[in-house]
Amino acid sequence: MVDAAGNLFLADCPARTALEVIANKWSVVLLFALKDGPMRHGDLVALSGGISRKVLTQTLRRLQANGLVERTAYAEVPPRVEYSLTELGHTLQEPIANLAQWVRTHGEALADFREADA
Repeated sequence: MVDAAGNLFLADCPARTALEVIANKWSVVLLFALKDGPMRHGDLVALSGGISRKVLTQTLRRLQANGLVERTAYAEVPPRVEYSLTELGHTLQEPIANLAQWVRTHGEALADFREADA
């Protein structure tokens, strides 16, 4: 598959790197969760439904290292940390919303197929 971003099958292609970062199920969930503004770690745990604190931290760090999420620590007692989308992270909201719409439309068909195949 070749397009303006390059060959998606080559290991050093930027498009492949981007897909590796955002294709993780927790990445998409967190990017979608942050769409309405900054959130704290505990709020993300509760909202994400099923993510462990360790995996949440790892995923947020990966998103932060790739410029999609920003971590803001406030000098307060007790300490407060919030996570928010960067400008680049906001650019993923439309594709994620499209994916969410696809899931609402076709998710049941996927589940039905899996059950029938089992």
